[in-house]
Amino acid sequence: MVSQFSSLENALKHFFGYDQFRPGQKQIINEALNNKDLLVIMPTGGGKSLCFQLPALLKPGLCVVVSPLIALMQDQVDALLDNGIGATFLNSTLNRKELQSRENAILKGKIKLLYVAPERLLNETFLTFLDFLTEKIGLSSFAIDEAHCVSAWGHDFRPEYRQLKTLRFRYSMVPMFALTATATKRVREDIIEQLGLENPTVHLASFDRPNLYYEVQAKSRRSYAQLLNYVRAQEGSGIIYCLSRKNVETIASRLQQDGIDALPYHAGMYDDERAINQTRFIRDDVRIIVATIAFGMGINKPDVRFVVHYDLPRNLESYYQESGRAGRDGESANCALFLSFGDLKRIEYLIDQKSDKKEQKVARQQLRQVIDYAEGTECRRTIILRYFGQQYKGNCDNCDNCKNPKPIEDWTIEAQKFLSCVARCQERFGMSHIIDVLRGSKKKKIEKYGHHLLSTYGIGKERSIAEWKMLGRSLIHQGFVNETTDGFPVLKLNKYSWEIFRNERKVEIAVTESLTSKALNDYNPRKAESDLLLDKLRQLRKHLADQNRIAPYVVFADSSLRLMAQIKPQTIDAFKKISGVTAYKAQQYGDSFVSVIREFCQQQSLPTPLPTASNMITLQLYQQGLTIPEIAERRNLKESTICTHLAELINMNQPIDINRFISEEKKAMIIKCIETIGDGSLTPLKNHLGDDYSYNELRLVRAWYRREKD
Repeated sequence: MVSQFSSLENALKHFFGYDQFRPGQKQIINEALNNKDLLVIMPTGGGKSLCFQLPALLKPGLCVVVSPLIALMQDQVDALLDNGIGATFLNSTLNRKELQSRENAILKGKIKLLYVAPERLLNETFLTFLDFLTEKIGLSSFAIDEAHCVSAWGHDFRPEYRQLKTLRFRYSMVPMFALTATATKRVREDIIEQLGLENPTVHLASFDRPNLYYEVQAKSRRSYAQLLNYVRAQEGSGIIYCLSRKNVETIASRLQQDGIDALPYHAGMYDDERAINQTRFIRDDVRIIVATIAFGMGINKPDVRFVVHYDLPRNLESYYQESGRAGRDGESANCALFLSFGDLKRIEYLIDQKSDKKEQKVARQQLRQVIDYAEGTECRRTIILRYFGQQYKGNCDNCDNCKNPKPIEDWTIEAQKFLSCVARCQERFGMSHIIDVLRGSKKKKIEKYGHHLLSTYGIGKERSIAEWKMLGRSLIHQGFVNETTDGFPVLKLNKYSWEIFRNERKVEIAVTESLTSKALNDYNPRKAESDLLLDKLRQLRKHLADQNRIAPYVVFADSSLRLMAQIKPQTIDAFKKISGVTAYKAQQYGDSFVSVIREFCQQQSLPTPLPTASNMITLQLYQQGLTIPEIAERRNLKESTICTHLAELINMNQPIDINRFISEEKKAMIIKCIETIGDGSLTPLKNHLGDDYSYNELRLVRAWYRREKD
């Protein structure tokens, strides 16, 4: 089958609509085509699935994909089917009749990729079926997705994955591909051993996600208002992670009250309720999912535009994985962490509850790494990649520290004032009280304790409350002063505090600049125009997805919609050139998208294209009285292509009379159907009307109907 395409790039465009591979994909696919065992470590959004899907389409036989979650396999199969690719899954959601129908399709060679859970795959009855398939149509490969589940050292170990080594003994000649997003050296070695991979080629991709913007915000006292403002400033779908189930429910409820479509997700909910909320989020019925870490592996939504950690994550690996659920489509996305010392104390309390001292030590070390990341003034990307043992060049220009570097200043004198005030208040008060004393507050509490008589009273009036808080936080994080965790947080001096008093230690802090209003960028009418069209295209995508009961991103990725909004293709031929548009998708959805784009251009008084040269030839032959089959034969084109030309000519108000090609009775039935279920997609019309009506007839009547309606 490889010989059908002049290059792998041509095959990529044919099956998936993209013009070029992502980094590392082509090399992996070439090795897969050469029947090598593979271990692929590629971060979320790097394009792991394509590395086994394209070889499966180019090789004879069936590729069996092992997937741990039903939702994950359903999403991937939906996406493949919407590209016109033969794929299916077998799992517990199917009844006996559905199972038999799908098994028959596999036996007839109509399926190239079969998704199964490890439990079903290792069932003796299924293995017998697999033996029969091996003889009848052959197996091209086994793809073990989420392969870290094989290893007891992995972050999501599943015992049933350990038994997959059976496949190596039973089907020794079938290549095996193991794929996962993150795996330490120890986990990689364990995967190779447990699956019995033979001299595998190991592809370890960079952990860098260059499309993600990382930032840390100090969590204000009015933290919900801060979150609401952040959400309102973002575009598209988002995930908000919280530490507790209570926080999840509270935040989701408050967002709903403020007009934001949001739903909760946590382990305390019923399974059905969780599944419904996840599906509604994936299909863009709601914009926000508020979740605990229970919302994890198997979330196959590529167009999440932002992830917020409203509470502090417990370790840096979790933060990388959770924030990495943003921007899986390679488009720009934002990752924000809200830093609060209250969260820090809560996590420290939970750590203290652990009975194992070794576990406590590891957990504290992991928490320290999160704080180092959050408090760090160097490139965020550098800190994250260093954690995974990968060096980074430095300034990424896509994080808050690189975009807006905080100046480092010597605040030793201010630190001495602050610590002196802690000492003179006898180490019995928290940060807010110390700041009140330094700034000469008139609060009754100050006079009650006689602190208005202290030598440190009022010596810090020149600094704002925010500046003193910034210093206090920095002193705590650098370990220059301690803060108690038993109830009300109280500041306590330590050996470093006394070194600062004696001028034996300098205090340097990253100074957060005051928020200043920045001038808005010059209004860009071209961008505003594209954004307006993009919104219309998103609405159309959602409508078509709902009609076909699939997620919107399955129809087209955000990147494809943005290109449509920028390029504004007003013919099917131009539409086919958009990245992510296959010939199959152009036939399924092209008329609808081109129609919306053309209508938009007319409303904005943008130039409408003249008929193309190819359309003009079809028009001339039509004017000579030829039928559609005659025009197709004369031009050596498919009848569907000629009908597409005629539909485009109708849209351009050219004099095409569809009564020459379709009876009045059929035309009336199609119009009635359009008025009942809409004119967005041809597939629902075809399903409703049945086999007596062809797609060509539907396409022509729809074009005529739209023209008459306008």
